[in-house]
Amino acid sequence: MSKIEVNEIDAQSGSTITVGSACKSVAVPGNVVKTNAVQASDGGNIVSQSGTTITLGASGDTVSLASGASQSGFGRAGSVDWQTGSIKTGNFTAADGEGYFVDTSSGAVTASLPAGSAGAIVAFSDYARNFATNNFIITPNGSEKIAGTTGSAILDVDGQGTTLVYVDATKGWINVQNAEDTETGQTLGFISATGGTITTVCTNFKVHTFTGPGTFSVTSGAGPTAVVDYLVLAGGGGAGGGEGTGGGGAGGYRESGGTSSGCYSVSPLGSSPSSVSGITMTPGCYSISVGSGGAGSPDSSPQHGNQGGTSSFKTITSAGGGAGGGGGGSPTPEGTGGTGGSGGGGGGRDNKQGGSGNTPPVAPPQGQNGGASTSTSSPPNIDSGGGGGGAGAVGTGGSGGGPGGTGGAGVASSITGSPVTRGGGGGGASQCGSAGPGGSGGGGAGGGGTPSPSAATAGTENTGGGGGGRGAPTGGGANGGSGIVILRYRFQ
Repeated sequence: MSKIEVNEIDAQSGSTITVGSACKSVAVPGNVVKTNAVQASDGGNIVSQSGTTITLGASGDTVSLASGASQSGFGRAGSVDWQTGSIKTGNFTAADGEGYFVDTSSGAVTASLPAGSAGAIVAFSDYARNFATNNFIITPNGSEKIAGTTGSAILDVDGQGTTLVYVDATKGWINVQNAEDTETGQTLGFISATGGTITTVCTNFKVHTFTGPGTFSVTSGAGPTAVVDYLVLAGGGGAGGGEGTGGGGAGGYRESGGTSSGCYSVSPLGSSPSSVSGITMTPGCYSISVGSGGAGSPDSSPQHGNQGGTSSFKTITSAGGGAGGGGGGSPTPEGTGGTGGSGGGGGGRDNKQGGSGNTPPVAPPQGQNGGASTSTSSPPNIDSGGGGGGAGAVGTGGSGGGPGGTGGAGVASSITGSPVTRGGGGGGASQCGSAGPGGSGGGGAGGGGTPSPSAATAGTENTGGGGGGRGAPTGGGANGGSGIVILRYRFQ
């Protein structure tokens, strides 16, 4: 049975309907209020509906959530809520839908991403413009991926910001916006360049490889994003002639620390004693020289070989490897190893010293010393030449009456995307013993003497390896290997 109870109903006057009267309370039972529009006191709509479309606010209104309130169902594609009240100065875990300002002034900061779900979004920005000095690191949740890999993302450009959206398990979090703060008025721009053989590594980096003279032409690029990392390696030294001669020294090896173009495994010469800075570029044409390998002494004459050629790029010059000392049946003034990027090994009689490396001197050192020759103290005075110095280690001395000295080891760098060892010294030769092996990284092996003579081998091309010393009785001192220049930079 229905019931209608009425104490008072006020009539309509014109377009005004009055519900209730003074001192009366008007109550609507339940939670449902149905209307086509709810209006504010200024006459604008707070909520209005037309068909299936519901509009919040009127033109000129600002729609906002109360402090502490949350929203759902609106989606977040392309937008986050920036947390301006809490600047992040230490490690933290990001939340879906949030943007963070990160200050790395006191040291590197790591942000851990939340568990990924399709459409999740986070954003980060460099608060203090200090990411190049102290990097900001973003790590995925568990085994989830960033841009298809399980590794961390590193932001290392001052003023850099990024927005990441989680797509799926295959690619994980994808960078949908990479920005740089230009409010200081600096001109920013990634490098665009030609010259040499160009490859792309790690998605965002270009590598230019020069195996001979050329020109590195920069068409655009300025500011903190226009920095080139380099490896400049000179030609290796040629070995001496005669018997029991010294191996050639490796070409001078100079490398930056890799922080300018993205982190990669550099040689000890790029990272010690401290990271070596890359070179800031501006548009222009820059000559590249690549040193040829020094020629070995061609015959049995007790003469030293020839120094390798220099390599250079902009302000960086690497000296050619020192020549290996000559040998023979009697003492020779040319038995001392030559100086250079790495020193040549001593050759022949009277315990001739190896040449000095890092000549002319630079910091960090571009190479190491060569080893000394040795001979037996009494007839038949059997001579063994010293190994040439390598980029990473000294050449060892010859063993009188025994093997020639070992060439000094080279060093490895992954500037091209994968590790390659270069800059090995040439092995010393033996008059009547076995050959000294060349150093790792392209150093040529020395020659063996009687009764089982063997020919010396040349340093490997484009490694700056020293040539192997001449044994007896065939052949001459071997040639050094040519150098190489490699440049790497961020292009996007």
